[in-house]
Amino acid sequence: MRFTVDRLDHLVITVRDLEISSSWYQRVLGMEREEYGRNNRTALKFGGQKVNLRPHGAQGWTTAQDALPGTNDLCFITAVSSTDVVEHLEQCGVRVTEGPVARLGALGPVTSVYCEDPDGNLIEIASYQG
Repeated sequence: MRFTVDRLDHLVITVRDLEISSSWYQRVLGMEREEYGRNNRTALKFGGQKVNLRPHGAQGWTTAQDALPGTNDLCFITAVSSTDVVEHLEQCGVRVTEGPVARLGALGPVTSVYCEDPDGNLIEIASYQG
């Protein structure tokens, strides 16, 4: 049987400090924190997706063999301009590492701004509107 993947439902980021990372994603990217399941796991919800935060070394997770903090490159789409993204990041005290720059997203050309989360993951914030 052959099949195709429809969409991404969620992803898991391994973090050094659950509270610091959760707070950063809420404050900087506007995600909504939710506790769920056994052991009060933490999810950050946005749109129709979520990011689960897995504390490094936590037991009871099915995860990649070498899941380590700071090893992800993630791109999030926003509905605001890259100029607004840069301004917001600066107001949050987050250093822009690159951008705005032209890139190619899943649906075509985007303008991207790059920064890092508290664990050193590369975070790309892109806009299809420029």
